[in-house]
Amino acid sequence: MSKTNLQVSIALIGAGANTTLRHIPGFQALEGVDIIGVVNRSRQSSQRIADDYNIPKIYDHWTEAVADPDVDAICIGTWPYTHRVMVEEALANGKHVMTEARMAMDSMEARSMLDASKMHPDLITQIVPAPLTFKVDKTIIKLLREGYLGDILSVDLISHLGGFVDREEPMHWRYDRDFSGYNIMYMGIWYETLMRWVGPASSVSTMNRIVVPSRENKGGQGQVITIPDHVEILAVMTSGPIAHLRFSSITGHAPNDQVWMFGSEGTLHLDVPSMTLSGGQRGDINMSPIEIPPSDQADWRVEEEFINAIRGKEKILLTSFEDGVRYMEFTEAVTRSAQEQRAVPLPL
Repeated sequence: MSKTNLQVSIALIGAGANTTLRHIPGFQALEGVDIIGVVNRSRQSSQRIADDYNIPKIYDHWTEAVADPDVDAICIGTWPYTHRVMVEEALANGKHVMTEARMAMDSMEARSMLDASKMHPDLITQIVPAPLTFKVDKTIIKLLREGYLGDILSVDLISHLGGFVDREEPMHWRYDRDFSGYNIMYMGIWYETLMRWVGPASSVSTMNRIVVPSRENKGGQGQVITIPDHVEILAVMTSGPIAHLRFSSITGHAPNDQVWMFGSEGTLHLDVPSMTLSGGQRGDINMSPIEIPPSDQADWRVEEEFINAIRGKEKILLTSFEDGVRYMEFTEAVTRSAQEQRAVPLPL
């Protein structure tokens, strides 16, 4: 069988919401791709997933999945604190790897994963990309390259996760640094998106706020929180603009999540909930809607891209381990800047 028609067998480690919503149906829709095994948080949940999706094999521990000689590729759908060891063990066992975002706990883990991938250049590695702006990415990138904004001067991004402060909300793993590392709300997702449009940052200055210092965990005990619920970031982007990024879970009646991009010759605005783009240039009286041609509206095809890369049909663009390291360095720099009250240069 030629490589382009290669049969690919996949094992799942972790089968949470995104795995069941996206990855399982995505892989099962591809010709010549079989999900042959799964391991979840318990044998019971593994069996439930296997029964629901006709997966023939379950494992008692994730190490069994990466060691299975019948498996060609691993899909990791667990929380960030497990990603490094699982990725590196999968690569050591000769498996291609797709891991859920965020890439890792911190930049050191991310660089370790990248180094491990370079030790196995014959194996494909991919991070599940931030999908929020697939519909508009091509159009925004095209407008920027064609000079719609002229020189890009400023980027404003507002992302709100929730409304007014909810002090009674129970502990979630995203509040737990032991599980999340330096990742904060949607910060990594949006920084990954900004890198597609304007490239990475060269320095970061941050002010953070922890409004709810503890929450009740599943055991009914108060657990101290060190991950902020409000973040204000000023980032100098290597391509020129200064970016102001706000991420908050405590701002009631906040406006829609949105992105503004200001240039010497034009302005772009993205309303995130509706994913509608508008713009105006020097001399225009008002800003006007910008049509997104259907041909430029990308669809979710993460699983297809991963399999095509294994078969040698295309290269991984969204998202590479190199870009994963960049956004993990950014997320770590955000916390360092707040702790040390200084601008932190990038890369770390």
